[in-house]
Amino acid sequence: MSLMRRLACAALSVCLAAGLATGLTGCGESSDGTVNLTFQIWDVAQRDGMQAMCDAYTAEHPNVKIEVQVTSWNEYWTKLEAAAMSNKMPDIFWMHTNEILKYADNGKLADCSDIVETEHFSDISLANASGSDGKLYGVPKDKDTVGLVYNKEMFDQAGVAYPDETWTWDDLVSASQAIYDATGKYGYMAYGDDQLGYWNFVYQAGGSILTEDNTRANFTDPATQKGMEFYIGLQSHDWCPDQNYFAETAPGAAFFSEKGAMFFEGNWNILTELQNYPDMVGKWDVAVLPACPDPVSGDGRATISNGLSYATGANNKHMDIVKDVLKFFGSEEGQRIQGESGAAIPAYEGLEETWVGVFDEYPIDVQCFIDMFDYSVQSVNNAARPEWKSKVSDTLLKIYSGELDLSTGLQTMQEIVDEASAEYYE
Repeated sequence: MSLMRRLACAALSVCLAAGLATGLTGCGESSDGTVNLTFQIWDVAQRDGMQAMCDAYTAEHPNVKIEVQVTSWNEYWTKLEAAAMSNKMPDIFWMHTNEILKYADNGKLADCSDIVETEHFSDISLANASGSDGKLYGVPKDKDTVGLVYNKEMFDQAGVAYPDETWTWDDLVSASQAIYDATGKYGYMAYGDDQLGYWNFVYQAGGSILTEDNTRANFTDPATQKGMEFYIGLQSHDWCPDQNYFAETAPGAAFFSEKGAMFFEGNWNILTELQNYPDMVGKWDVAVLPACPDPVSGDGRATISNGLSYATGANNKHMDIVKDVLKFFGSEEGQRIQGESGAAIPAYEGLEETWVGVFDEYPIDVQCFIDMFDYSVQSVNNAARPEWKSKVSDTLLKIYSGELDLSTGLQTMQEIVDEASAEYYE
């Protein structure tokens, strides 16, 4: 169902929208001429970095005040959709690739093509900020990759060398078995996630989740099937928890309670994990993802790369000022401030080391996250993804549980995506 159709549903009445939009709307202009803007985000760990950028802008434009507001992920999107319906969106807000097409394609976001210096951003960063028409409906904020987090002490106890760029899927399996045999702890914890799980293996095998034009699924492709079969099959080993375990305990929680030796993690969580688990500092490190040893095509290397963008509503009443703020957020100065705060890797090309430098005080080498941009793959998305995402995830769990065999399950996932996408692309 499209955004406009959903917004027309009785479940989102005007009264409900007005209530939900409270605290998520733009502020306006004070009697003294000060322009007060709201800036909505969903990650409290990035509040300070975002505020530092806002303060830098205000230092040069004292008549503009920007209030950073943080809300939870789920509440964020509920409120934003209601605010879009009532045309009371915040002045500035983060936009995620999962959602950008829904809002951009329905005319809810301002075209930012005129304020983005595209030569300073990668094709993936620009694509993550674009609508289906190719126009930029956001200013690229950050970029990311997925790495392999591992417990050094467990590797030492098992006498296994630490993961490096030579590792393949075979090494992941053999190391997991050796660690399980030596310590009784889980090895690699493969849970049913997409971005931090099976997507990476599919692309390493030479497959893809969607066709090249993003209009249909590609689950029945042999290379895609190869990646899915390997990843789902990891659960058959004693050293890998099943999905019932992960329903109660996230792999990160299991790792930092020293119940497992390895899991996939996005670079955006690394600093927070170092800060939240001080007793674990020095016990773990990160590496590039293992490669597929025999891909159907390609060299076997891939990591999913996502990235947020800064956006504003199409009808913002302070459009000129807001766009100037957004332009600053996307500038070298603004992106440097973000990087040096440790909030995220700047999308601005050449500033990656500002983020890496934040970790100098820790015994960890995060350079691997930067190195993997050379073979990163854009995060999977099309206009219908909000319609098919949860259904695909539910079907994956049915494959894990044995309710569906792999072939039937992948065919079902194919049909789910194709049916949802047909509304948008046919």
